[in-house]
Amino acid sequence: MAAVFSGSRAVRRGQLTRHRLRTRFEAVHPDVYVAEFAELTTADRARAAMLWSKGRGVVAGLTASALHGARWVDDDEPVELIWRNQHAPRGVVTRNERIADDEIALVDAIPVTTTARTALDLGRHLDRDAAVTRLDALAHATGISAADVEPLLIRYRGSRGVQRAREAIGLMNAGGTSPKETWLRLLVLDAGLPIPQSQLMVHNGDHYPLAYLDLGWDKYMVAVEYDGDQHRKDRKQYLKDISRLRMLERLGWIVVRVVAEDHPLDVVRRVRAALAGRGYRET
Repeated sequence: MAAVFSGSRAVRRGQLTRHRLRTRFEAVHPDVYVAEFAELTTADRARAAMLWSKGRGVVAGLTASALHGARWVDDDEPVELIWRNQHAPRGVVTRNERIADDEIALVDAIPVTTTARTALDLGRHLDRDAAVTRLDALAHATGISAADVEPLLIRYRGSRGVQRAREAIGLMNAGGTSPKETWLRLLVLDAGLPIPQSQLMVHNGDHYPLAYLDLGWDKYMVAVEYDGDQHRKDRKQYLKDISRLRMLERLGWIVVRVVAEDHPLDVVRRVRAALAGRGYRET
């Protein structure tokens, strides 16, 4: 049996009896079953939602981004479908929206919105910060750019949320490798500071990479880096980070290190002070 399957079809084909279906499998949607205690991936749940829609839906939004390879999407996120049905079961969100044939792709035999249409939907259905976080992950996984989405922004001009999507897509950055990096970048931009470069390569004049910085300004030799839990829990990683930081300081870099407990205003203050110390003047 497949990970997810139509119960009535399995019984009709003689693959299962009704008694075995009821006692050994679990219904995740009407007539859609999985083995008891099965741990379903995002792709499994997308297939389950498609079975529920009898193949009439198109996987969209955050689910589509995950199927295109974007990270940071939890397996228990609701599956989003573009389908004209207001009675979605638990774990499925349906949207009655227009979609053209050239906005649909197949990923592992699942009808999914193209990367461009996925970006458009993320931008118009999420608030700005959440949208940019998800867009960064999609761009990092697929290489999609704002120029790739522009035809759809024009096609759906005037539709609800499209202007909001244009703003978010304009902030999309394929260099972002984690939600916290996106948060840092937006924090810096919203403070009116110069646009930082993501994953800035540090070299010693020979263009051989010595390190990559989360965010930085090569002109001022100032960087901002987010220290996650692995820096504290993994002793080997911690010692490696100290060595790396010392190397950057020897090369003349100021590195502003940020942790989860830092207040956003304090982060901005420290970044602003570091840039000012290197000659940056706000206009």
